[in-house]
Amino acid sequence: MSDESHPRASLEPCTCSALRRATRAVTTAYDAALRPSGLRVTQFAILRLLDRLGPTPVTRLAAEAALERTTMGRNLDPLERRGLVRIAAGAVDARERVVVLTEAGRDAIAAAIPYWRDAQARINARVAPGAVAALADALISAS
Repeated sequence: MSDESHPRASLEPCTCSALRRATRAVTTAYDAALRPSGLRVTQFAILRLLDRLGPTPVTRLAAEAALERTTMGRNLDPLERRGLVRIAAGAVDARERVVVLTEAGRDAIAAAIPYWRDAQARINARVAPGAVAALADALISAS
């Protein structure tokens, strides 16, 4: 069987696999940069989101972060244990879990920002921020 007639030879590179590898590389770079702050990039992003939104139900927080609700719960557990967030019953519906950023959480954001900016600058030096935004817009609007 020639190379051209082999089924695998005619396949083009998988865009999904390439994007997943790129996403893992970016996450690894941010996590390494943020290590001195004691936060992972997902935790940092959640804290910043809470800082922007204020007290937020877990379900909405998950949607805003583009995470499954159960994944958000797993991400919140260590933040709650460290006292960076507090999870309370909702005022209207006691079954609802509302996440509140604590003062320690605000301090953690402030301490992590220089490390995040360093990672941001290193990534932006390799990939133009406009290209990243254009790719995200194209893919998000297509879904």
